[in-house]
Amino acid sequence: MSVRVRFAPSPTGPLHMGGVRTALYNYLFAKKHGGTFLLRIEDTDQNRYVEGAENYILKALDWCGLTPEEGVGFGGKFGPYRQSERKHLYKEYADRLIESGWAYYAFDTPEEIEAARERAKQQGLSAWQYDQGTRLSMRNSLSLAKEDVEKLLASGSFVVRFKIPSNERVDFVDLIRGEVSYDSNVLDDKVLFKSDGMPTYHLANIVDDHLMEITHVIRGEEWLPSAPLHTLMYRAFGWKAPQFAHLPLILKPSGNGKLSKRDGDKDGFPVFPLQWQDPTSGEVASGYREHGYLNDAFVNMLLMLGWNPGTDQEVFSREEMIENFSLERVIKSGARFSPEKARWFNEQYLRARSGEELAALIDLPLNTDPSYLAKLCELMKERSTLLPDWLSGTYFFEAPSTYDEKMARTKWKPETSALMGKIATLFSSIEPFEALTIETTLSEFMTNEGVGFGQVGPGLRLLLTGTGGGPAIPAIAETIGKKETLARMENGIKHLDSWV
Repeated sequence: MSVRVRFAPSPTGPLHMGGVRTALYNYLFAKKHGGTFLLRIEDTDQNRYVEGAENYILKALDWCGLTPEEGVGFGGKFGPYRQSERKHLYKEYADRLIESGWAYYAFDTPEEIEAARERAKQQGLSAWQYDQGTRLSMRNSLSLAKEDVEKLLASGSFVVRFKIPSNERVDFVDLIRGEVSYDSNVLDDKVLFKSDGMPTYHLANIVDDHLMEITHVIRGEEWLPSAPLHTLMYRAFGWKAPQFAHLPLILKPSGNGKLSKRDGDKDGFPVFPLQWQDPTSGEVASGYREHGYLNDAFVNMLLMLGWNPGTDQEVFSREEMIENFSLERVIKSGARFSPEKARWFNEQYLRARSGEELAALIDLPLNTDPSYLAKLCELMKERSTLLPDWLSGTYFFEAPSTYDEKMARTKWKPETSALMGKIATLFSSIEPFEALTIETTLSEFMTNEGVGFGQVGPGLRLLLTGTGGGPAIPAIAETIGKKETLARMENGIKHLDSWV
């Protein structure tokens, strides 16, 4: 059977970067083995459904370039791929487990379960759970007479619980963690099906993975405690279980605990791929795209959060990711997220893009000539970490109207004005007006005048930009052009002479 994997998020809010990493690893595994990557939306918990979350998931995967071969929005012969549209399927499988003795009806109210929990607490017992040791003391089809069960079923308020066997070792192989074993006596009887006709995650997940012929379940570490239950459920149905692989957690920058939205809010970095606005509160959570990250840089950063290629290589093209990826090289322990490393990845990808490619990604509220914008991107990419960083240099779009006061008072000397006038005369004769020629002209001028760069450079930068920093002066002059350079020099000399 060919490899078939799925990414199965719940539409309960924005897609966390940990979820994107799960999608990425599934995608790479499928591509590596010539298999199929599908998208399934697990929306059985309608109480937690959030309007717009499913559309957000689709947009996030699209931005990351993780395109499924089948699933929600893509079709396929195993659909529908939205669990709420598969509601009619699950009762049959819940009934099958009851008939085979692997499940039972339970009629306990939330109040009765809480009372049992409180009694256990008062008796000094450890945390109470609905399991092989307590099930016969509760109201269910194992403890009640047949006629009582029939009456309660007719009332329509019940759940179906899985019957965990006693005194067994539940063993399975995790492709990342190796042999894993659980004592069945520590497992509780999970709810699989509710009287409203909706399955819980556990039943829907198992049934859908089987019907969709999923061969490998690659998911987050938080699902590892559910794996023994799922292993037993496959046995109960008589189905071959897929191979499991549980990915490590993405940890906070401190390394203590799972990375959450609150960490990003507190420390000023995004934890979601795209910006998200909560439809209820209106609260906005920032996204990597809106912060100025390139999608390939974001994906590459996620690749390295939990996977080790076995070499010193850190930057991978999509083709290299597919070629080199393997679950055997996924680490077992948590992967600490570093905002600094995320920015480093973005720097590498910015520098690798051409000015034209970067210009196409920028939506400026200015009537900017595309060729000028491309030239500007080429100039500024080596000095940028995030895509909009260079937009802070507004002097590329308009002449400075103010000048750095501290720099002007220390660098604009009585003789500076005359030197700038001579440079302007030299600049007016340069053709073509290019950075290399401008740099050579300045160098020759300083030699002939017997002055150093410290007597020329700061003043010239002030005239062109109004600031004390930025790219090399010849590059700035070439970018804004000869006419604009000379106009700024003329106006700036008058302004600074009268001011200083």
